[in-house]
Amino acid sequence: MAECRFLMCSNCEFSVEAWSDGNPYYRDEQGRKRYAYHPDHENVARCIGNDEQHICLACGRLLKVDSQRRIAVCRKCKAGPLVDVWNLEGKECPKCRVGKFAVDRERFSIS
Repeated sequence: MAECRFLMCSNCEFSVEAWSDGNPYYRDEQGRKRYAYHPDHENVARCIGNDEQHICLACGRLLKVDSQRRIAVCRKCKAGPLVDVWNLEGKECPKCRVGKFAVDRERFSIS
């Protein structure tokens, strides 16, 4: 089971959706990355890595970071830090630079 939380800036209302399980993947016979999500238990069991949603706190770009090939800087602005969106609560908003992200307790999803 996966949980989704919605994080919102306290100032500009920029929001981000975060899933607890990220984007687990396996490689098919041709070596291509294939994603597997709950409740696809057969393919979830084949997973070897996870593309986790991150945000660059310098420019605000959302990007997937492969657990097998970590990166330290943003591909767009070449800066950072990069933060896993699941752990974004309390961080400064990269869009307005005034607000902080908070979990919207009224919105959530479970898969």
